[in-house]
This record gives sequence, C-alpha cells and structure tokens, in this order.
Amino acid sequence: MRTILEPLIGLLVLIGIVWGLTLYLQEPEIQYIQGEVDATQVNLAVKIAGRVSDVFVKEGEYVQKGTSLLRLDSPEITARLTQASSARKAASAQKDKADAGARSQEVDAAMNLWIQAREAAELAEKTYRRINRLYADGIVPGQRQDEAEARWKAAEAAAAAARSQYDMALEGTRKEDRQAASAMVDQARGAVTEVETYLDETRLKTPLSGEVIHLLADPGEVVNAGYPVVTILDLDDIWITFNIREDHLAGMEMGRVFPVFVPALGDKTFEVKISYIAPLGDYATWRATSASGGFDLKTFELRARPLDLIIGLRPGMSVLVSRKDLPDARK
Repeated sequence: MRTILEPLIGLLVLIGIVWGLTLYLQEPEIQYIQGEVDATQVNLAVKIAGRVSDVFVKEGEYVQKGTSLLRLDSPEITARLTQASSARKAASAQKDKADAGARSQEVDAAMNLWIQAREAAELAEKTYRRINRLYADGIVPGQRQDEAEARWKAAEAAAAAARSQYDMALEGTRKEDRQAASAMVDQARGAVTEVETYLDETRLKTPLSGEVIHLLADPGEVVNAGYPVVTILDLDDIWITFNIREDHLAGMEMGRVFPVFVPALGDKTFEVKISYIAPLGDYATWRATSASGGFDLKTFELRARPLDLIIGLRPGMSVLVSRKDLPDARK
C-alpha cells in the first residue's frame, strides 16, 4: 500500500508545481488601468536678490491673479533709484538752460560790448583820416599813418567780433546743443524707469489664480535672483495621466471619451477626453526576455482631461478606468 501511495503523492506534488508555475508565468488580463491626477504648477522666482521683509500669504491659501505674495528689502535698488533721479534732474536743468538760451543780462552785456567796440572803431577811423591828411601835408611821418591805419583795422575787427557775440546771445543755444540736452534727458529718464522696474520686482505677484502649495521663504531670509520661493497650483488646468504599455493602447486614440472613477471621491464616475499621447523614454521600455517570439514594448504617456468640473479632484489622487469601458480597436 505504501508502495502505491508514494508515486501517487509525488505525481500530485509535480502536478501542483507545474500548475503553480503556469499561473505565475501567465500574465493576468488587466481589468483596470490606473492613472493619477495632475495639474499645472507654476514656480515663482524673484528677479533680484534681497532679504524677505514680508510674506503676505500662507500655504493652502487661494490667491487671485495679481496678488502680492511677498516683498523684498533691497537698499541697493533704493540707492540706485536716488542716483538715477538726481541724474534726471540735472539733465532736465541742462535742457531747460539750453531751451531758454542766454539770460537777458548776458544779452545786454554783449550789446554793450558791441556798442563800445563799434564806437572805438569809429574813433579809430576818424583818427586815421586826420593823420592821413596831416601825412598828405607832410606834417607827420608815414609811420604815424601806418600806426593809425593798423589801429583802425584792429578796432573794426574787434567791433565785428563783438557784434557776432551779440548775435549769438540773441539767437540762443544752437540747435545741436538743444538736441544733445534733450537726448541726455531721455537717457536719464530711461535709467530711472529701469531702476523703478527693479524696485517693482521687490514685490512678488502671482501671474495666475490658484492655490499656494509651497512657500520656501520666511521673513528675514536672503534669496537670490532666480530662486523659486512660491509654487502656485492651478486647479482650473487639471488632467489625468496614464502610463500604458503599447499592447494595452487599443481603443485609446486622441479625442476618445471614456468614463473613469476616483476612489478618493467615493468611486464617483466622470467622463474624460484624451488630449495627449506620447511615448516615454527608453527607460520605460519593456524589454523582451526571449530572443525568439518576443519584442520590446514601449510605454506611452496618455493624458485625459475632465469634460466637466469635478469638485474635490486634486493632484495625486488615483483614477481608475475599466478595460470594458474602452472599445478594443483590435476587434
């Protein structure tokens, strides 16, 4: 009897091992495809370095577009603004001076100099004519005549120069000088605008409405330019991401609408629409383990967006879709 049972037991054990290996090696049919909720996250960074003086929001708070999140204290920017403002005032004063031209006192002084030079020239001319008559009568030598003529011509040149100075005072500043002064004002105004722009950057504002999920700076901390300090979650731009092996992509094409359910929301069912399909990198490729009869299978990222607003849906939640709710394209 014992001789008969031992082979029978061994056969049963062998059958059990073979059956177990068959179940282990056989790939079960996938009944559900799992995805994860994701949403747009914007990391906000400061454009200038400074010390955080005030933080106006808290993590978890919902903020509207344009809301001030925090403020930096930057004495360097304030000093540069003072310098730029002073340079603008100086340039404006130079432009006003150029536009106004010479002062009335300067014009009067130039006129008096011209009158004095003109009268001196007239006197030199009269003296020359008298000396010339005396020279003609042989009373004075020729040297006196030459000296009188030289003084007359010099007086006329001085009068002409004085008249030119008077005309310049009447005309005012040259056109080129006025243009240069105006350009200096524009340059100084641009410098002030630039510094004021940097000063505005000391107050970080959100470019979109959303929820503050990360706040990485506290009052008193020094942050560098480009350092992300606040992360905003845009719950109005939400989608579901699925990573699906290509042999399970049947029936999932762009624009396909299918139902999903969210365990975290009490297994409520919602409709979503496929908006994005793209292969993942080689790291996500399923390699064939057999040299014959097998092939590499790539993994695709699929994104689907809810057709309607889903109250309570948040990034990180699991989403399930049943294979029976997806039409099989291979049929």
